[in-house]
Amino acid sequence: MKYTNLPKTNIKVSKICLGTMTWGNQNTEAQGHAQMDLAFQKGINFFDVAEMYPVPATAETYGSTESIIGTWFKKTSNREKIVLATKIAGNGDYTAHIRTNGFSPDAIKDAVNQSLKRLQTDYIDLYQLHWPERTTNTFGVRDYKHDPNDEWKDNFNEVLHTLDGIIGEGKIRQVGVSNEKAWGTMRYLEESNKHNLPRMISIQNAYSLLNRVFEGDMAEIAIREDIKLLAYSPMAFGVLSGKYIKGIAAENTRLKLFPRFARYSSEQATEATKQYLALAEEHNLSLAQMSLAFVTHQPFVLSNIIGATNLEQLEENIDSISVKLSDELLEKINAIHAAIPNPAP
Repeated sequence: MKYTNLPKTNIKVSKICLGTMTWGNQNTEAQGHAQMDLAFQKGINFFDVAEMYPVPATAETYGSTESIIGTWFKKTSNREKIVLATKIAGNGDYTAHIRTNGFSPDAIKDAVNQSLKRLQTDYIDLYQLHWPERTTNTFGVRDYKHDPNDEWKDNFNEVLHTLDGIIGEGKIRQVGVSNEKAWGTMRYLEESNKHNLPRMISIQNAYSLLNRVFEGDMAEIAIREDIKLLAYSPMAFGVLSGKYIKGIAAENTRLKLFPRFARYSSEQATEATKQYLALAEEHNLSLAQMSLAFVTHQPFVLSNIIGATNLEQLEENIDSISVKLSDELLEKINAIHAAIPNPAP
């Protein structure tokens, strides 16, 4: 395994982070424990979860994934050996069953306390805001179009003050954002710098061969401001394994169980995936390992969040840490990207 530090800290984390959002739905508690066992044995010390997991989010399964991690901590006594990241859910129809008061002080305090209880721990290493409260272009919306009826009021300072108080209580160590845009990221940094408030140290956004939108303004911010990317969906919901194109996907795969998750299944994305698959095979690599290696070794990436529904997938994904892509292969990847840019934003 390879390691780096959370930006501006001495907290060492693995360059591969274990994603968990299938546990409690596609995976049982026992399977989640087995995945954590294997990941830990192979050097992963960084786990990412969210209060709303598993996905799809429902009232019946709310908090289940955190609870599964909590029982693993209790069983193994490995809490001090793991850097743990979780998130507060943002407002929206998708999460109305959780709460409807956004990132208000009461909401953040309640979310932290509930997560701590489920995780069976007294601190969270990295606490993240799952998506912006304001109306902006996230989740597959390519361009920003201003909504003059958006009722959101600027609360960056209030959010950071709330987080500062919780850090002072020792309940969280560091803070980050997720599904955030360039403007929001810089506003958080501005408030932090002007008022000596906690600094966001990471951005958890989608990034893969099919979605390189982060390489725009966000990549420059990540490098110049040292607020690095936690890349999620590096396998594009499993599309970049090639199993759907090859027709070998099992019946319990995410897109067969939940066909509405079609972000990476457009005609353009499918054509790009076919070309990436042919390129990987030409270079004697699996598409999964080529896709993951591409993400992990980007200079703006802090850690690559991988997920799997079985141990065989998980082991292959973890072993991608040893794959080094040649300059020739990277040129060919970029040629496909230039022809079919960001087909799944």
